[in-house]
Amino acid sequence: MDVANKSTVSEFVLLGLSDSWELQMFFFVVFSLFYVATMVGNSLIVITVIADAHLHSPMYVLLTNLSIIDMSLASFATPKMITDYLTGHKTISFDGCITQIFFLHLFTGTEIILLMAMSFDRYIAICKPLRYASIINPQVCVALVVASWVVGVMHSMSQVIFALTLPFCGPNNVESFFCDLPVVFQLSCVDTYVLGLFMISTSGIIALSCFILLFNSYVIVLVTIKNHSSRGSSKALSTCTAHFIVVFMFFGPCIFIYMWPLSSFLVDKILSVFYTIFTPILNPIIYTLRNQEVKAAMRKLKNRLLNSNKAAPLIRNVLYSSKNIIRFPKMQNQKLEDSKRESILVSVKLETPFGRSESLFSTSLSM
Repeated sequence: MDVANKSTVSEFVLLGLSDSWELQMFFFVVFSLFYVATMVGNSLIVITVIADAHLHSPMYVLLTNLSIIDMSLASFATPKMITDYLTGHKTISFDGCITQIFFLHLFTGTEIILLMAMSFDRYIAICKPLRYASIINPQVCVALVVASWVVGVMHSMSQVIFALTLPFCGPNNVESFFCDLPVVFQLSCVDTYVLGLFMISTSGIIALSCFILLFNSYVIVLVTIKNHSSRGSSKALSTCTAHFIVVFMFFGPCIFIYMWPLSSFLVDKILSVFYTIFTPILNPIIYTLRNQEVKAAMRKLKNRLLNSNKAAPLIRNVLYSSKNIIRFPKMQNQKLEDSKRESILVSVKLETPFGRSESLFSTSLSM
């Protein structure tokens, strides 16, 4: 952070999406609903996959990691934007801005590689089904997940190091609701043309290349299914089209923002909303909630929870009854012991020259 300390800018002002109070309240309501739905939907997917042993397969492991990344991508900036609409406090520290840049590129870079891994998994499952178990084994699945996170960390570190070398000596108004390099580097005191070339080479070309590979894989999968089954071609077309829409909504804004880093701020704001707010909620709907196995597992989990809630009062009643049953013999024994004590006292009190007969009387009394 030594380079950052040389900067005269200690904080940035996030101008957000609009200055209008009415629009800010509208965005507050809409984005709050989207954020809650994103967290609930993705959390439900993660819990369902973990709870159901039938879903412990490579495809669902990748889907679970996608849900975790979506929750993370929705949380790095959206909660601050929502609270800023209420409090009116739109500033962010220099370190906070760098932190947002790090997590943004960490989650987007990881998701790009993970989407490619999921596409590779579906390609092997459909085009080479007999070899699927040998190619996509648990070790390969773990390696794909680890590789996606490693690439994400390496990419984000390169962006952070690049941002820390920039000198900021004047304006600090960020034309967005979060910090990202295309809008932050334009506030620096150096030539932005060279910086734009760096972003094109490190982010724009990478995103474009991955998008082309994903597009080709979906085309190959669709052609393969159409050649083997006419009945399943319509369903496969629908599924692949939905998947491609999500991929396009995620990659399209990234490609445009990083391939043309000097584009209009208004366009960048609109496109940023797509891959930070809309895409995280579409992924569970398109990739998972339309899946019959996942929906069946969710119904089982729901029935299990409902049955456990219904069984709880019965269990409490049984336990209460069992405690009473256990206590009853103790009460009987206590009564017998008390009666014995009384009989002994009677026999002691009636011990006279007729001792033997009174003793017998006390014994019969105790009975």
